[in-house]
Amino acid sequence: MIDTTLLRRRSFMLGATSLAGLTLAGCATTAPVPKPTPQATPAIPPEYLAMYGPIPSERFPIPAAQIELIDPIYWRQEVTNTTGEAPGTVVVDTPNRFLFWTLQDGRAMRYGVGIGREGFAWGGRGHIAYGKEWPTWTPPSEMIDRQPELEPYRHGMEPGLENPLGPRALYIHQGSQDTLYRLHGNMDARSIGQAVSSGCVRLLFQDVIDLYDRVTWGAPIVVIQ
Repeated sequence: MIDTTLLRRRSFMLGATSLAGLTLAGCATTAPVPKPTPQATPAIPPEYLAMYGPIPSERFPIPAAQIELIDPIYWRQEVTNTTGEAPGTVVVDTPNRFLFWTLQDGRAMRYGVGIGREGFAWGGRGHIAYGKEWPTWTPPSEMIDRQPELEPYRHGMEPGLENPLGPRALYIHQGSQDTLYRLHGNMDARSIGQAVSSGCVRLLFQDVIDLYDRVTWGAPIVVIQ
């Protein structure tokens, strides 16, 4: 098993302050993804090759993830639950680029994520209201104003491998209010561990499918700033 990193407890915003800037969210990459530093690529263990292999049975067949482009610390793995949260909770550790799904017996499933750029990040407590398989992506009007090339998708972009939400999306609410932020899929492995998206939390296709199959609707979520 790969060495784990302890999740440091941090304060987070609650209530109305958590909802600041909701209309900025759009879940599309809006900043260049840094190129990985050239270095020797170690052999990838076969269990990870299988974990991130192709998924031909999906509505849109999913290719293998390019996990060789990611620091192995961001590969999915079961770790000790250091979050302090009860089982059945999603915890997004924004500074360290991890997402945890807390399990029984003091354990957690940890995923590497890409998170929102400075000025777009959401934080606080909410719940996973529901999820969708192969969702339609509809950019907010404010995003279209900033990026006019998105005008063709004002009424929605059809599902598919190129759709910014990927094969699964989980929708975050606070009370009855949709925060407009999502946990969703992403095919660009280089964005994992980076801050490049407009506010949403992105996982590799294989990871968001795994998370989607674990989460129950209504599960609490904590996003640590």
